[in-house]
Amino acid sequence: MGDFVLKHSTNGVWFGEFTILSAKGIKHGISTRLGGQSTLPFASLNLGLHIGDDADAAWKNRQAFCHAVGLPAEKVITAEQVHGDMIQKVFLQDAGRGAQHYHESIKGTDALITNVPDLPLMLFFADCVPVIIFDPVGKAIGISHAGWKGTVAKIGQKTVLAMQEQYNTNPADCLVGIGPSIGPCCYEVDGFVIEKLQASFHNWEELVTPSGDHWQLNLWEANRQQLREIGIADDNISVSGICTACNTQIFYSHRAEAGRTGRIGAIIAL
Repeated sequence: MGDFVLKHSTNGVWFGEFTILSAKGIKHGISTRLGGQSTLPFASLNLGLHIGDDADAAWKNRQAFCHAVGLPAEKVITAEQVHGDMIQKVFLQDAGRGAQHYHESIKGTDALITNVPDLPLMLFFADCVPVIIFDPVGKAIGISHAGWKGTVAKIGQKTVLAMQEQYNTNPADCLVGIGPSIGPCCYEVDGFVIEKLQASFHNWEELVTPSGDHWQLNLWEANRQQLREIGIADDNISVSGICTACNTQIFYSHRAEAGRTGRIGAIIAL
């Protein structure tokens, strides 16, 4: 697995990169909560436009993050994430959808794919798993939002398969970064979630640790395994291994902060 490295931009923004992707010259990043303009409880680099923060501050934060990564904020495409498994193929004419105004986001979608150069895809997170995908041979990218519902629905796997269908992507060629999210140390789930997990993963017991009448769920491993199922090698999957709930000084955590918090963003462009 490659490394996940935090960087400090000259404009004060802190964000992370996967060396497995940056080595290929792909502009991408996972934001932190550091270096923005939002005030409590969204302090400070909140990128969410739908959670009650000042919209102007969130837009300035998006601009700052995109500038740090080297991508144009006004061209960013985002989605109205609903914890589903819908995947949207996007085109040049979609540039800017949801970038500054939430109501313009692509509706009811939790993954985006494209093969259009210089078209940034960005989704938002506060414990759920960011999955960013690059096909260096077919020149295509994807990004997925995988909470427990998306993980059980195998949205990361489905995103790669959608790239295969649309762009002739060979999964074995793909490089994948699994970003900071709530870790198995902090993610306790109940029997309802376990039932869904059992229906989706034959080896579900490898993904959980019993904790009384609950379980600690490893979303990182669940996402990694579903990618392995379709032929992506372990060496091509980089897991940050950073728990957002353990690191609220750096990232936002919906669970650790009782639902009143901001959103980090994951972005990628060809």
